[in-house]
Amino acid sequence: MSADRIDRTDPEAAIAEAAKAYSNWGRWGEDDVLGTLNFLDEAKRREGAALIRDGVSFSLSQAFDMDGPQKGWQRRTNPVHTMLATGTDAALGGQGFPHGFGGADDVIAMPLQCSTQWDGLGHIFDHGKAWNGRPAEKVVTSEGDLVTGIEHMAPHVTGRGVLLDVGLVIGQDGELPDGFAITEEHLTATAASHGVTVGRGDLVLVRTGRLARARHEGWGDYAGGPAPGLSFSTAGWLHRSEIAAIATDTWGFEVRPNEFDHAFQPLHQVAIPHIGLLIGEMWDLDALAAHCAADGRYAFWLTAAPLPITGSVGSPVNPIAVK
Repeated sequence: MSADRIDRTDPEAAIAEAAKAYSNWGRWGEDDVLGTLNFLDEAKRREGAALIRDGVSFSLSQAFDMDGPQKGWQRRTNPVHTMLATGTDAALGGQGFPHGFGGADDVIAMPLQCSTQWDGLGHIFDHGKAWNGRPAEKVVTSEGDLVTGIEHMAPHVTGRGVLLDVGLVIGQDGELPDGFAITEEHLTATAASHGVTVGRGDLVLVRTGRLARARHEGWGDYAGGPAPGLSFSTAGWLHRSEIAAIATDTWGFEVRPNEFDHAFQPLHQVAIPHIGLLIGEMWDLDALAAHCAADGRYAFWLTAAPLPITGSVGSPVNPIAVK
């Protein structure tokens, strides 16, 4: 499906058509819990490791603090960081340790998808079906994701990363406007401009410039509001390219408002439960993008393991790109 063929009035039919055309159900067996991460094998990791030349590294994570973008929608709040023990406690001698020993401890409370994060395979359903056609009610219960918990992915998310700076190539001053739908043609044109290939097992990062704009304009509606992002029409490319994962610098990965009159995140509804795609959001790609633009190399080693939180449908992550 191309972007110009999207019928804005009928998201139900478009989702059903894409789900049928791009389903990976059963591709890796009925017990699969990794989805497209199956494309990321040992050879791809060796290919990624060979890209390390300078040893320079970049954290691709936003901060985890109270100054984040969340506004409480769907009970998503910014992290609350509390000290359990402090230097003041130690200095006053109230910690009860011998020979002058003192220390500090802390705790954090936060939704697992409030800042830089991965969407796990149990995060989104389509008509009550989870990844691989499983009944959603038997996969994710009040006890968590009993089947595809993100802990299964923890050893696997490391390999060849590729940056597609669509904001630089297609946008103006490095940024795309809100509501800009990134098509397959935009993605392939950006890859060609960078002189980089995208294919089986790659971890693809798409920079729109939306986070950069939030930095100089304020958060505003960054969390859930209008934003550039992938067009629904890219579902075929996401399936056909056999990438292992994809992440963006936006809150919702896909273009917002969505490309239908009455819809909510329709590309998620195809990409996660049907393609089995690992999706990252709110990644900070700006420093990496500047370095790639300077040296012309848009492929690198990337490690972005989720925390092995048992039964979680998402996870915070501090991705590290190394060039």
